[in-house]
Amino acid sequence: MSIIDRSVAFALTLAGAGALSLAMMGGASAYDGTNCKAPGNCWEAKPGYPDKVAGSKYDPKHDPKELNKQSESIKAMEARNAQRVANFEKTGKFVYDVNKIPN
Repeated sequence: MSIIDRSVAFALTLAGAGALSLAMMGGASAYDGTNCKAPGNCWEAKPGYPDKVAGSKYDPKHDPKELNKQSESIKAMEARNAQRVANFEKTGKFVYDVNKIPN
């Protein structure tokens, strides 16, 4: 196989790959299957999904006690930090374990 034959084969391969990629890009960008209300606002519910979730079978009905666990743990953390700071201001030594802080 001569150098000319190789270069022709390479050029044809590149041309074929380019044509294939153009065809794939054109087909993919034609329609994406969504109905956008505005550019970038393309969310749409699946068929059968209600407009309002509250009161439907999709409503998660979260328990208020479960939802308040994080705020309770943050309050406890802030109380421990206040004890650590008060002890540091008194003694000048930082004690991480609040059980080791004398009352």
